[in-house]
Amino acid sequence: MEKQDKLRWIYSSSDARELNTRYDQWARDYDHDLTQEQPSRGPELSVESFTRYVDKKAKILDAGAGTGLVGQLLAERGYTNLVAMDLSEGMLEEARRKNVYRELHRMVMGEPLGFATDSFDSTICIGVFTVGHAPASSFDELIRVTRPGGYILFTLNTETYENSGFKEKQAALESDGMWKLVEESERLRLMKTEPDITHQIWVYQVTS
Repeated sequence: MEKQDKLRWIYSSSDARELNTRYDQWARDYDHDLTQEQPSRGPELSVESFTRYVDKKAKILDAGAGTGLVGQLLAERGYTNLVAMDLSEGMLEEARRKNVYRELHRMVMGEPLGFATDSFDSTICIGVFTVGHAPASSFDELIRVTRPGGYILFTLNTETYENSGFKEKQAALESDGMWKLVEESERLRLMKTEPDITHQIWVYQVTS
């Protein structure tokens, strides 16, 4: 199955249970598909942005860590206190093999997270947010588990941002004093094979 077919297969999951099963099945081939068949600049550009704001000693949540590609990039840049969270045990097993995370937890975006309030200095979430399995409501819990003054960096498909409630949710959280916008990238074409699809990198600082 080609990568684009796999993505459609993933996004067509009817619920978190089916999504988990499908990610488990993709886990072994995920790194190859993402970095070799159709490489994405998303993780590298996001980590580059993250390093401008977050200290190397910070305790970082990699939310929706998948196979740990972002964690590996962070570790290469000197970050050592990394915690992975993902809904797929198969993906987490691949992440565990990279040996860059202090902890790995199975949790689901959009549901209450099993972390104490203010557990992390900053959070990174790359290639995760979609309507089906990581909705805009996920931001509430990411803010809760990230300490005031910490940063939340994430990528988001431009169409999803504009048409699926993310634009309104992000603005509402800022209006309510929960976070403030620090950086909004230009629209980026992260994959050569998808020239018509753009993403943005967002950085917010938690204020409450």
